[in-house]
Amino acid sequence: MTGRPRARAAAVAAALLALTPAVMGAAIVPATSVAASTPHPAEWCIPIILPCHGASSPSPSPSPSSSPTETAPAVPDPGTPAPAPPPAPSPAPSEGSTPPAVAPVADEDGPVFTQPSAQLGSTSLSFSGLRGISVVTVPLADGSRTTALKLEADRITISGFSLTVRHETGPILTTTADTMTLEGHVAVYLNSLSATLPGGRLLTLGADTPPPAEGLESMFGVTLGLVGSTADSITYTNTVQHLSE
Repeated sequence: MTGRPRARAAAVAAALLALTPAVMGAAIVPATSVAASTPHPAEWCIPIILPCHGASSPSPSPSPSSSPTETAPAVPDPGTPAPAPPPAPSPAPSEGSTPPAVAPVADEDGPVFTQPSAQLGSTSLSFSGLRGISVVTVPLADGSRTTALKLEADRITISGFSLTVRHETGPILTTTADTMTLEGHVAVYLNSLSATLPGGRLLTLGADTPPPAEGLESMFGVTLGLVGSTADSITYTNTVQHLSE
């Protein structure tokens, strides 16, 4: 009788020892033992509930702040204005384009002109002693003012000169010359200009648009809307004039 109770107690103890690793293994069995005895160790390692033990020194569990949802950009407060983007640089005028308009200044010393403007054409136009290029307003015979592009120089030479003057009624006067030269305190007032610059670049200007920042020295195939001009002397070579209806 004594042998049976002892045998039964030994059997119960053996059963308890066999069940203990299956219940507590995730908490007390090293990771190497779990890997060797269990085909899916991840099922026994839940960092949120129990610490995971590595084969060497233990690694800290990831902090919740490292989650992508925690590092996403914060949503701005609807009451706070969003920062303005940096201003884009202004594009430089492209070939053949028109520079931006500028505010004209009244030319108090300018003469009184008539309208409409004359049409001046030339094969080439060159400046000597260019002193200034500005946008101005000049007085007209009817008491109003008109905007013009004012070119000031010591000397302007126009080759292949052709000037056509039209009025509201009456014949059209056309003047041609091999050259026209303006010298001394030259001021030419224009309301339009189109030409080809050295290098083949096209230039188009209006009455309120200044020329390129690098200025002008010479132009080819020039067409001008001429409001008027003044100079100490104006000379022509081989001048021809004729009237047409």
